[in-house]
Amino acid sequence: MSSSETADAPPRTRRRGFVLFARDILVIVVIAVVVSFLVKTFVVRSFYIPSASMEDTLLINDRILVDELTPNWNGYERGEIVVFADPGGWLDTPPPPERSPLEEGVDWFLTLVGISASDSEDHLVKRVVGLPGDHVVCCNAMGQITVNGQAVDELSYLKLPAGDTQASNDPFDVTVPEGSIWVMGDNRDQSADSRANRDKPGDGFVPLDNVVGRVFLRTWPMDRIGTIEGTKAFTSVPDGEASQ
Repeated sequence: MSSSETADAPPRTRRRGFVLFARDILVIVVIAVVVSFLVKTFVVRSFYIPSASMEDTLLINDRILVDELTPNWNGYERGEIVVFADPGGWLDTPPPPERSPLEEGVDWFLTLVGISASDSEDHLVKRVVGLPGDHVVCCNAMGQITVNGQAVDELSYLKLPAGDTQASNDPFDVTVPEGSIWVMGDNRDQSADSRANRDKPGDGFVPLDNVVGRVFLRTWPMDRIGTIEGTKAFTSVPDGEASQ
């Protein structure tokens, strides 16, 4: 069709062409939103680090990706870093500042598709120290935590005061119940983790149902982009009662 014929096309035809084009764009946008929502809900989710409790492994405002899928098949391992929803009373989160309906709508959409991470303030990130059935004790004569009687050397990733080798200055002796985990921050003296919440619902244990997934990648800042793996410090720990 020549340009003159296109220009001479009746208004109804041009309108129909525009409607079909707009429909195609809308379908593409809807599919993209649905796919992003499914990925965020079942596969990968983004969070940022709001506190210093995991320094120097994770720093404030680091952006991380959480694997939600594979733990459903393989479960969790000691030494992995996980993100979980507040089990109850762990966080003293102030009410968010008031925002306009437009700001709320934009943030809702960005969170839906996994770009924003506004719910990071309602979640925590810690390292798994005890699995269901594990007997976790602090500390032995060398200042190490023991799990099922096996001492764990955590100094490679802990942030401790200069000259201090004590893995925790808050002693404890717990057995992790079925369906829960015992978690601790790497910045031990600045982490309100399982130790600090033994007077809360759940006695400091985190229900596995609250765990979003395992942290596997840092996406920001640019100079710290890279994978995040667990530690081999727990390799020699024998199975706990629930695993035998």
